[in-house]
Amino acid sequence: MTAITFDTLKFVETLKQAGVHEEQAKGIATAFKDASGEAELATRQDIRELETRIRETELRLEAKISDSKAELIRWVVGVGMLQMTLIAALLLRLVPN
Repeated sequence: MTAITFDTLKFVETLKQAGVHEEQAKGIATAFKDASGEAELATRQDIRELETRIRETELRLEAKISDSKAELIRWVVGVGMLQMTLIAALLLRLVPN
């Protein structure tokens, strides 16, 4: 992240030309510099890096979702086969020979 560069002298001169007293102009310039110095701006590079990290996270999540889906399918098939086996065993016990 980068900070804003701020020319306080030019700012004070502009305020003085607009009719603001010098002490007030200096105070306003100082307050503005302090306020703008606290803000961090993202550069294009920062945004590209963030987009890359978001994409990497997205790919990891897609892989986890795919793994979870495969595991869920295995469980459903396994439970289905177990149910069919149990039903077949019960039917064989109920049917007289």
